[in-house]
Amino acid sequence: MHPIALHDLLKFQSEHRPEALALLGADGAGLDYGSLAAHVERLARGLLALGLAPGERVATWLPKRVDAVTALFAISAAGGALTPINPLLKPAQSGHILADSGARVLITQRVRLESLREILSLLHNLRWVILVDESQGQAQSEATDNAAPFPVHILSAREVESMGEAARALPALTEQDLAALLYTSGSTGQPKGVALTHRNLLAGAASVADYLDIRPEDRVLAALPFSFDYGLSQLTVAFQRGASVLPLDYLLPRDLHKAVTLHGISVLAGVPTLWQQLATQDWLGELCSLRVLTNSGGRMPRPVIARLRAALPQARLYLMYGLTEAFRSTWLPPEELDRRPDSIGKAIPNAEVMVLRPDGTPCAPHEPGELVHRGPTVALGYWNDPERTAERYRSIPHRMDGRPHPELAVWSGDRVRMDEEGFIYFIGRDDDMLKTSGYRISPTEIEDVLYASGMVREAAAVGLEDEALGQRIIAVVTPEHADLDTQALLNHCRVNMPLYMTPHRIELRTTLPLTPNGKIDRRALRDELTAAASSSLEPV
Repeated sequence: MHPIALHDLLKFQSEHRPEALALLGADGAGLDYGSLAAHVERLARGLLALGLAPGERVATWLPKRVDAVTALFAISAAGGALTPINPLLKPAQSGHILADSGARVLITQRVRLESLREILSLLHNLRWVILVDESQGQAQSEATDNAAPFPVHILSAREVESMGEAARALPALTEQDLAALLYTSGSTGQPKGVALTHRNLLAGAASVADYLDIRPEDRVLAALPFSFDYGLSQLTVAFQRGASVLPLDYLLPRDLHKAVTLHGISVLAGVPTLWQQLATQDWLGELCSLRVLTNSGGRMPRPVIARLRAALPQARLYLMYGLTEAFRSTWLPPEELDRRPDSIGKAIPNAEVMVLRPDGTPCAPHEPGELVHRGPTVALGYWNDPERTAERYRSIPHRMDGRPHPELAVWSGDRVRMDEEGFIYFIGRDDDMLKTSGYRISPTEIEDVLYASGMVREAAAVGLEDEALGQRIIAVVTPEHADLDTQALLNHCRVNMPLYMTPHRIELRTTLPLTPNGKIDRRALRDELTAAASSSLEPV
């Protein structure tokens, strides 16, 4: 059977290897492919019983656990578009995703639903909330007993599954049907939903599983959010090859040590901050079951590479680059690490990655240009944002006759160069996007929270280079009142945005520099802060 839709990965494995382990629980319990596929189908039928229409978005706001995996694949099986929300997000950011996606159904936990109470009345599209952590009959009774009932219908996951017994058959899908909305920051404003087809997700899974040589006996530790394309691909890549996955929310490096050693984890994906943490541990060499290590979301410092390779000589380390708009773009074979530790590699299998000038002509070797991606993993565009889609998804003039290629490509906004052998090196961004802890963040997302405090007149968020984080976020503000308390402003940020977005510090200015167009000049601020840090020998 050739997989056509995302959930076909599970269906295939359940038909050929039903007793093979699919999911591991942190408590040691497991779920085989046959049981997982059956659970997915029951929930999918329940979603259909709620009236889910083809392509309709269903949001999940859950920690990384078995319930979250089941929900994602059930949404696909029901013909919906999975819309995972990062569990680290605060209610305001989660509310934006729920409203922008138009999701009528949210699958979550009671505590997260309670945090949305004040904004639920503003989410006019939301009709159903499915709670995975409550028993049948408990969910609605608690809402009814509350003095201020929720303006939505609340059901437990078990109730929804029982409703599915009389539901219509699961729909037949095509590769081009909408499969997912993954929200990522744009250069301005709130996060944008990237619309991905089943073809995008399946092509990415097959390509990555191929060059990583994922095997059925592998055990994959999923430590990254499923709302992150890199995190979601841990599931798709593992299920593509019939491997097993341990979804894990971790707080400390020791949590990773316990998971890897207890379950014999062989594949671990991380962002630079995770690898920085692990590289400092004296027990790193005890993770001897690891066979494949992958990095994406930012540059891995050379000392960290050296430490990982010395402590884990049996593991192959793959440096990768990707963007949500194309799911995955490049990979560097481990054999090239010694010669090219700063390279992001070459195009993944079955994709084309180019370095182009603004007119679409190819750059000469080592000439800086924009990284442009074309192939089956290129997404449909941005949800409900045709203007932004037209800016980023464009045709490429044919190199010979000047005619545009019929297949759209993603113009990434990343400046890179390519050497004579086709290996690519990252230079920087063409816009003001921030990159920290593996996340891309629009500075305006942070600035909006600063303005909402009522404490500042002007605000700018900038990033300084940081060996561990990629960039360290600094907020520069002019105060609304002379006695502004920067600690109070930082506390406001911590309450209203996730930790990875919260500024490292806040600096006060009487005025902020402006561009000739009258906009705040973030680049001038960044240059000023970098120079000040260098002169004071402050690590950035």
